[in-house]
Amino acid sequence: MSTFRIQLYESRQAVFSAYDPRSAEVAALLIHAIEERNQRLRADHIGSTAVPECRGKGVIDLAVTYAEGDLESAKTTLDTLGFQRQAGPEPWPETRPMRVADVVALDATFQVHAHVIAREGDEHRVLLGFRDSLRRDPKLRRAYEEDKERILASGLADAVEYSKAKGSFIDGVLSRIARP
Repeated sequence: MSTFRIQLYESRQAVFSAYDPRSAEVAALLIHAIEERNQRLRADHIGSTAVPECRGKGVIDLAVTYAEGDLESAKTTLDTLGFQRQAGPEPWPETRPMRVADVVALDATFQVHAHVIAREGDEHRVLLGFRDSLRRDPKLRRAYEEDKERILASGLADAVEYSKAKGSFIDGVLSRIARP
């Protein structure tokens, strides 16, 4: 199994890049490390890097899920592995935290966002549903890529603002998923 090193997260401006299949390998390494460190946690690879051939920012997003009462344990586990609290102008609250890290593996450095959320709660289901919709529907994946590329081409490169700008596309997809 490959090794990795977690180091200090460096915020970068958002750029649009090709899909990197190493992202899935790095996500698998991290998921194994998280679940091995704390067997009460589960982690899922979510976001664009979890969708084969999906272009985007290249940030590896993980949903690190915990059972009721295990939020503090989840945060401590990630902190112990070397993840850091999210900084910047609009960090997620510690009641629904995100931990960040730069991970050196497979001859590259990957940015990682670990979203700490309740297992099988609404947010967990939504994140998995969005990822799975993109995986199933190449037309939807291309439309998502085009939306992200348009946002960045407009000159918006701040990572937080970029995430907000793609929110309407994601909300539209989620409303279709939620329909009976």
